[in-house]
Amino acid sequence: MSNVTASTSEVRQAPLRGGFWLVVLGAALWGVDPLFRIILLKSMTSSQIVLLEHVVLFLAAAPVLWRHRAELKGIRLRQAGALMVVSWGGSAVATILFTKALSSGDLNAVLLLQKLQPIFAIGLAAVILKERLPRNFGPLIVIALAGTYLLTFGWTAPFGHVNSFISVGSLLALGAAALWGGSTVMGRYLLGSMKYETVTSLRFILALPLLFVVTAMEGAPWQVHGGLGASTAIAINLLLQALLPGLLSMLLYYKGLNTTKASVATLAELSFPMTGILINWIFFDLLVTLPQIIGFALIWTALFLISNQQSRQEALN
Repeated sequence: MSNVTASTSEVRQAPLRGGFWLVVLGAALWGVDPLFRIILLKSMTSSQIVLLEHVVLFLAAAPVLWRHRAELKGIRLRQAGALMVVSWGGSAVATILFTKALSSGDLNAVLLLQKLQPIFAIGLAAVILKERLPRNFGPLIVIALAGTYLLTFGWTAPFGHVNSFISVGSLLALGAAALWGGSTVMGRYLLGSMKYETVTSLRFILALPLLFVVTAMEGAPWQVHGGLGASTAIAINLLLQALLPGLLSMLLYYKGLNTTKASVATLAELSFPMTGILINWIFFDLLVTLPQIIGFALIWTALFLISNQQSRQEALN
Protein backbone atom coordinates (compact mmCIF):
# COMPACT_ATOMS: atom_id res chain seq x y z
CA MET A 1 0.00 0.00 0.00
CA SER A 2 2.98 2.30 0.33
CA ASN A 3 3.17 2.92 -3.41
CA VAL A 4 -0.50 3.87 -3.41
CA THR A 5 0.15 6.52 -0.83
CA ALA A 6 3.22 7.81 -2.61
CA SER A 7 1.52 8.08 -5.97
CA THR A 8 -1.50 9.97 -4.70
CA SER A 9 -0.11 12.10 -1.91
CA GLU A 10 1.97 14.15 -4.32
CA VAL A 11 -0.57 16.51 -5.89
CA ARG A 12 0.54 17.70 -9.29
CA GLN A 13 1.45 21.35 -9.63
CA ALA A 14 -1.77 23.07 -10.71
CA PRO A 15 -4.21 25.42 -9.00
CA LEU A 16 -6.29 23.34 -6.64
CA ARG A 17 -9.20 25.74 -6.78
CA GLY A 18 -9.31 25.41 -10.59
CA GLY A 19 -9.25 21.63 -10.33
CA PHE A 20 -12.00 21.64 -7.73
CA TRP A 21 -14.30 23.72 -9.92
CA LEU A 22 -13.57 21.53 -12.94
CA VAL A 23 -14.95 18.60 -10.91
CA VAL A 24 -17.99 20.75 -10.04
CA LEU A 25 -18.52 21.61 -13.72
CA GLY A 26 -18.02 18.04 -14.91
CA ALA A 27 -20.52 16.69 -12.37
CA ALA A 28 -22.96 19.51 -13.16
CA LEU A 29 -23.03 18.41 -16.81
CA TRP A 30 -24.47 15.07 -15.69
CA GLY A 31 -27.62 16.99 -14.79
CA VAL A 32 -28.38 17.84 -18.45
CA ASP A 33 -28.75 14.14 -19.22
CA PRO A 34 -32.60 14.15 -18.99
CA LEU A 35 -32.79 16.64 -21.87
CA PHE A 36 -31.51 13.96 -24.23
CA ARG A 37 -32.75 10.82 -22.49
CA ILE A 38 -36.49 11.51 -22.77
CA ILE A 39 -36.70 10.76 -26.51
CA LEU A 40 -34.39 7.77 -26.21
CA LEU A 41 -36.43 6.12 -23.44
CA LYS A 42 -39.47 6.04 -25.74
CA SER A 43 -37.70 3.60 -28.06
CA MET A 44 -35.04 1.79 -26.02
CA THR A 45 -34.41 0.31 -22.61
CA SER A 46 -31.94 1.86 -20.19
CA SER A 47 -29.30 -0.80 -20.85
CA GLN A 48 -29.67 -0.37 -24.62
CA ILE A 49 -29.18 3.40 -24.26
CA VAL A 50 -26.11 2.98 -22.06
CA LEU A 51 -24.65 0.42 -24.48
CA LEU A 52 -25.09 2.68 -27.52
CA GLU A 53 -23.68 5.62 -25.57
CA HIS A 54 -20.56 3.62 -24.80
CA VAL A 55 -20.24 2.58 -28.45
CA VAL A 56 -20.20 6.28 -29.41
CA LEU A 57 -17.78 7.01 -26.57
CA PHE A 58 -15.57 4.13 -27.68
CA LEU A 59 -15.29 5.67 -31.15
CA ALA A 60 -14.34 9.01 -29.57
CA ALA A 61 -12.02 7.56 -26.92
CA ALA A 62 -10.16 4.96 -29.01
CA PRO A 63 -7.95 7.50 -30.87
CA VAL A 64 -7.13 9.20 -27.55
CA LEU A 65 -6.17 5.88 -25.97
CA TRP A 66 -4.04 4.99 -29.01
CA ARG A 67 -2.17 8.28 -28.66
CA HIS A 68 -1.45 7.48 -24.99
CA ARG A 69 -0.92 3.74 -25.53
CA ALA A 70 2.57 3.88 -24.02
CA GLU A 71 0.95 4.34 -20.60
CA LEU A 72 -0.72 0.93 -20.90
CA LYS A 73 2.68 -0.76 -20.50
CA GLY A 74 2.92 0.61 -16.97
CA ILE A 75 -0.39 -0.86 -15.78
CA ARG A 76 0.10 -3.29 -12.91
CA LEU A 77 -2.33 -5.50 -11.05
CA ARG A 78 -3.46 -2.73 -8.68
CA GLN A 79 -4.07 -0.30 -11.54
CA ALA A 80 -6.03 -3.00 -13.41
CA GLY A 81 -8.21 -3.58 -10.35
CA ALA A 82 -8.81 0.16 -9.98
CA LEU A 83 -9.80 0.37 -13.66
CA MET A 84 -12.35 -2.39 -13.15
CA VAL A 85 -13.88 -0.48 -10.25
CA VAL A 86 -14.05 2.71 -12.32
CA SER A 87 -15.39 1.16 -15.55
CA TRP A 88 -17.44 -1.85 -14.50
CA GLY A 89 -18.36 -0.56 -11.06
CA GLY A 90 -18.83 3.17 -11.68
CA SER A 91 -20.07 3.15 -15.29
CA ALA A 92 -22.09 -0.06 -15.48
CA VAL A 93 -22.92 -1.98 -12.29
CA ALA A 94 -23.73 1.03 -10.08
CA THR A 95 -26.22 2.38 -12.61
CA ILE A 96 -27.87 -1.03 -12.93
CA LEU A 97 -28.12 -1.43 -9.15
CA PHE A 98 -29.62 2.03 -8.70
CA THR A 99 -32.17 1.49 -11.50
CA LYS A 100 -33.25 -1.82 -9.95
CA ALA A 101 -33.45 -0.16 -6.53
CA LEU A 102 -35.89 2.44 -7.84
CA SER A 103 -38.21 -0.29 -9.09
CA SER A 104 -38.01 -2.58 -6.06
CA GLY A 105 -37.87 -0.30 -3.04
CA ASP A 106 -39.33 2.83 -1.48
CA LEU A 107 -38.35 5.66 -3.88
CA ASN A 108 -37.59 8.28 -1.23
CA ALA A 109 -35.58 5.89 0.92
CA VAL A 110 -33.56 4.79 -2.10
CA LEU A 111 -32.82 8.39 -3.07
CA LEU A 112 -31.76 9.28 0.46
CA LEU A 113 -29.49 6.25 0.74
CA GLN A 114 -27.84 7.16 -2.57
CA LYS A 115 -26.82 10.51 -1.02
CA LEU A 116 -24.51 8.56 1.28
CA GLN A 117 -22.02 8.31 -1.60
CA PRO A 118 -19.73 11.03 -0.13
CA ILE A 119 -19.47 9.07 3.12
CA PHE A 120 -18.21 5.99 1.27
CA ALA A 121 -15.78 8.07 -0.82
CA ILE A 122 -14.37 9.94 2.19
CA GLY A 123 -13.89 6.74 4.17
CA LEU A 124 -12.21 4.92 1.28
CA ALA A 125 -10.01 7.93 0.52
CA ALA A 126 -8.79 7.98 4.11
CA VAL A 127 -8.06 4.22 4.12
CA ILE A 128 -6.71 3.67 0.59
CA LEU A 129 -5.22 7.05 -0.34
CA LYS A 130 -4.29 8.14 3.20
CA GLU A 131 -5.87 11.52 2.54
CA ARG A 132 -5.95 14.06 5.35
CA LEU A 133 -9.21 15.91 5.56
CA PRO A 134 -9.24 19.74 5.58
CA ARG A 135 -9.96 21.61 8.79
CA ASN A 136 -13.71 21.93 9.54
CA PHE A 137 -14.44 19.34 6.85
CA GLY A 138 -16.96 17.53 9.08
CA PRO A 139 -19.33 20.48 9.53
CA LEU A 140 -19.03 21.38 5.84
CA ILE A 141 -20.05 17.90 4.68
CA VAL A 142 -23.05 18.06 7.03
CA ILE A 143 -24.05 21.39 5.44
CA ALA A 144 -23.65 19.97 1.92
CA LEU A 145 -25.65 16.83 2.71
CA ALA A 146 -28.37 18.93 4.37
CA GLY A 147 -28.57 21.03 1.21
CA THR A 148 -28.85 17.89 -0.92
CA TYR A 149 -31.62 16.62 1.36
CA LEU A 150 -33.60 19.86 0.90
CA LEU A 151 -33.12 19.67 -2.88
CA THR A 152 -34.51 16.14 -2.89
CA PHE A 153 -37.20 16.11 -0.20
CA GLY A 154 -37.87 19.71 0.88
CA TRP A 155 -39.32 19.95 4.40
CA THR A 156 -40.88 16.46 4.26
CA ALA A 157 -39.62 13.24 5.82
CA PRO A 158 -38.00 10.91 3.27
CA PHE A 159 -39.75 7.77 4.48
CA GLY A 160 -42.77 6.79 6.49
CA HIS A 161 -41.52 3.66 8.20
CA VAL A 162 -38.15 2.28 9.28
CA ASN A 163 -38.83 -0.84 7.20
CA SER A 164 -38.36 1.35 4.11
CA PHE A 165 -34.64 0.99 4.73
CA ILE A 166 -34.70 -2.76 5.37
CA SER A 167 -35.41 -4.02 1.85
CA VAL A 168 -33.73 -5.34 -1.25
CA GLY A 169 -34.10 -1.91 -2.87
CA SER A 170 -32.27 -0.24 -0.01
CA LEU A 171 -29.40 -2.73 -0.21
CA LEU A 172 -29.14 -2.15 -3.96
CA ALA A 173 -29.07 1.63 -3.41
CA LEU A 174 -26.32 1.26 -0.81
CA GLY A 175 -24.36 -0.90 -3.25
CA ALA A 176 -24.68 1.77 -5.95
CA ALA A 177 -23.56 4.53 -3.57
CA ALA A 178 -20.56 2.46 -2.45
CA LEU A 179 -19.52 1.75 -6.05
CA TRP A 180 -19.83 5.39 -7.09
CA GLY A 181 -17.84 6.47 -4.06
CA GLY A 182 -15.25 3.79 -4.77
CA SER A 183 -15.06 4.90 -8.40
CA THR A 184 -14.13 8.42 -7.31
CA VAL A 185 -11.35 7.11 -5.05
CA MET A 186 -9.99 4.65 -7.61
CA GLY A 187 -10.05 7.34 -10.28
CA ARG A 188 -7.95 9.58 -8.03
CA TYR A 189 -5.54 6.70 -7.44
CA LEU A 190 -5.15 6.05 -11.17
CA LEU A 191 -4.39 9.72 -11.81
CA GLY A 192 -1.28 9.31 -9.68
CA SER A 193 0.33 7.31 -12.52
CA MET A 194 -1.80 7.96 -15.63
CA LYS A 195 -3.01 10.98 -17.58
CA TYR A 196 -6.64 11.97 -17.17
CA GLU A 197 -7.28 11.40 -20.90
CA THR A 198 -6.14 7.79 -20.56
CA VAL A 199 -8.30 7.14 -17.48
CA THR A 200 -11.34 8.65 -19.20
CA SER A 201 -10.82 6.54 -22.33
CA LEU A 202 -10.33 3.30 -20.39
CA ARG A 203 -13.42 3.99 -18.28
CA PHE A 204 -15.62 3.91 -21.37
CA ILE A 205 -13.82 1.24 -23.38
CA LEU A 206 -13.52 -1.34 -20.59
CA ALA A 207 -17.22 -1.02 -19.72
CA LEU A 208 -18.32 -2.14 -23.20
CA PRO A 209 -17.93 -5.94 -22.79
CA LEU A 210 -20.02 -5.96 -19.61
CA LEU A 211 -22.71 -3.77 -21.21
CA PHE A 212 -22.91 -6.12 -24.22
CA VAL A 213 -23.49 -9.05 -21.87
CA VAL A 214 -26.10 -7.21 -19.77
CA THR A 215 -28.04 -6.02 -22.83
CA ALA A 216 -27.95 -9.48 -24.41
CA MET A 217 -29.21 -11.10 -21.19
CA GLU A 218 -32.03 -8.56 -21.00
CA GLY A 219 -33.36 -9.84 -24.31
CA ALA A 220 -35.37 -6.71 -25.15
CA PRO A 221 -36.03 -6.17 -28.88
CA TRP A 222 -34.37 -3.30 -30.73
CA GLN A 223 -37.04 -1.18 -32.38
CA VAL A 224 -37.50 2.43 -33.49
CA HIS A 225 -40.94 3.79 -34.33
CA GLY A 226 -41.81 6.85 -36.40
CA GLY A 227 -39.75 6.54 -39.57
CA LEU A 228 -36.74 8.53 -40.71
CA GLY A 229 -37.57 11.66 -38.68
CA ALA A 230 -37.75 9.71 -35.43
CA SER A 231 -34.56 7.80 -36.23
CA THR A 232 -32.71 11.06 -36.93
CA ALA A 233 -33.92 12.61 -33.67
CA ILE A 234 -32.82 9.52 -31.74
CA ALA A 235 -29.39 9.56 -33.39
CA ILE A 236 -28.87 13.25 -32.63
CA ASN A 237 -29.99 12.87 -29.02
CA LEU A 238 -27.80 9.81 -28.56
CA LEU A 239 -24.79 11.64 -29.97
CA LEU A 240 -25.33 14.74 -27.82
CA GLN A 241 -25.96 12.69 -24.70
CA ALA A 242 -22.80 10.66 -25.24
CA LEU A 243 -20.59 13.67 -25.96
CA LEU A 244 -21.90 16.26 -23.46
CA PRO A 245 -22.95 14.58 -20.18
CA GLY A 246 -20.76 11.65 -21.24
CA LEU A 247 -17.37 12.42 -22.74
CA LEU A 248 -17.01 16.16 -22.02
CA SER A 249 -18.20 15.85 -18.44
CA MET A 250 -15.79 13.00 -17.66
CA LEU A 251 -12.83 14.78 -19.28
CA LEU A 252 -13.50 17.84 -17.12
CA TYR A 253 -14.12 15.63 -14.09
CA TYR A 254 -10.88 13.65 -14.33
CA LYS A 255 -8.81 16.71 -15.23
CA GLY A 256 -10.12 18.38 -12.07
CA LEU A 257 -9.69 15.22 -10.01
CA ASN A 258 -6.04 15.26 -11.05
CA THR A 259 -5.42 18.08 -8.53
CA THR A 260 -8.28 17.49 -6.08
CA LYS A 261 -8.50 15.05 -3.19
CA ALA A 262 -11.09 12.30 -3.66
CA SER A 263 -12.69 13.18 -0.32
CA VAL A 264 -13.20 16.75 -1.54
CA ALA A 265 -14.18 15.81 -5.11
CA THR A 266 -17.05 13.68 -3.88
CA LEU A 267 -18.65 16.81 -2.39
CA ALA A 268 -18.04 18.71 -5.61
CA GLU A 269 -20.18 16.04 -7.30
CA LEU A 270 -23.19 17.40 -5.40
CA SER A 271 -23.42 19.98 -8.19
CA PHE A 272 -25.20 17.22 -10.12
CA PRO A 273 -28.54 17.40 -8.22
CA MET A 274 -28.42 21.20 -8.36
CA THR A 275 -28.18 21.11 -12.15
CA GLY A 276 -31.01 18.58 -12.28
CA ILE A 277 -33.27 20.93 -10.33
CA LEU A 278 -32.46 23.84 -12.65
CA ILE A 279 -33.05 21.72 -15.77
CA ASN A 280 -36.43 20.59 -14.44
CA TRP A 281 -37.36 24.21 -13.73
CA ILE A 282 -36.19 25.69 -17.05
CA PHE A 283 -37.23 22.97 -19.50
CA PHE A 284 -39.95 20.97 -17.76
CA ASP A 285 -41.79 23.80 -15.93
CA LEU A 286 -41.25 22.24 -12.51
CA LEU A 287 -41.21 25.17 -10.11
CA VAL A 288 -38.26 25.56 -7.74
CA THR A 289 -39.47 25.62 -4.14
CA LEU A 290 -38.11 27.60 -1.21
CA PRO A 291 -36.48 24.50 0.40
CA GLN A 292 -34.73 23.78 -2.91
CA ILE A 293 -33.40 27.35 -3.09
CA ILE A 294 -32.12 27.03 0.48
CA GLY A 295 -30.58 23.63 -0.35
CA PHE A 296 -28.94 25.12 -3.44
CA ALA A 297 -27.44 27.91 -1.33
CA LEU A 298 -26.20 25.49 1.36
CA ILE A 299 -24.42 23.25 -1.14
CA TRP A 300 -22.71 26.11 -2.94
CA THR A 301 -21.66 27.69 0.37
CA ALA A 302 -20.06 24.41 1.43
CA LEU A 303 -18.35 23.98 -1.96
CA PHE A 304 -17.00 27.54 -1.88
CA LEU A 305 -15.61 27.19 1.65
CA ILE A 306 -13.99 23.83 0.85
CA SER A 307 -12.43 25.30 -2.29
CA ASN A 308 -11.00 28.21 -0.28
CA GLN A 309 -9.60 25.85 2.35
CA GLN A 310 -7.86 23.76 -0.31
CA SER A 311 -6.35 26.86 -1.92
CA ARG A 312 -5.02 28.13 1.43
CA GLN A 313 -3.54 24.72 2.26
CA GLU A 314 -1.76 24.62 -1.11
CA ALA A 315 -0.37 28.12 -0.58
CA LEU A 316 1.13 27.03 2.78
CA ASN A 317 2.77 23.88 1.37
